[in-house]
Amino acid sequence: MKSVIQRVLDASVTVQNELIGKIDKGLLVYLGIQKGDTEEQLAWLCTKIAKLRMFTDEQGKMNLSLKEVGGELLIVSQFTLCANLRKGNRPSYDDAADPEDAQILYEKALILFEQMGFNVEHGLFGAHMKVSYTNDGPVTMMLEA
Repeated sequence: MKSVIQRVLDASVTVQNELIGKIDKGLLVYLGIQKGDTEEQLAWLCTKIAKLRMFTDEQGKMNLSLKEVGGELLIVSQFTLCANLRKGNRPSYDDAADPEDAQILYEKALILFEQMGFNVEHGLFGAHMKVSYTNDGPVTMMLEA
């Protein structure tokens, strides 16, 4: 399981020119599910993201979590995070979970974040999406479970 987490001032996702998810200050999370990923890994990853201190305090130090700043989440499925680029020039997606399995874990991630009390917006699993955002910092981190 791989994720790219971006601190944003705003973010949105559209599918076929229809806005389907939009947040203000918070985290844009791209989530890639790999073969063999488990619910336990997902729970760890979601809890870790919720507790990451990616927001600055009054002294300008990254000391505050998403909850402490009242931030929102935009979660976007992204199987391309599972690409293997080591051999040749064409990405291999052999490590990506089957779509049915990945969708189950992706939807559980949404539920887990909602249960933690966050406002959660999301993309459309398996769709071609256009994601727009204003990266704050820029601050972008990667997390694997």
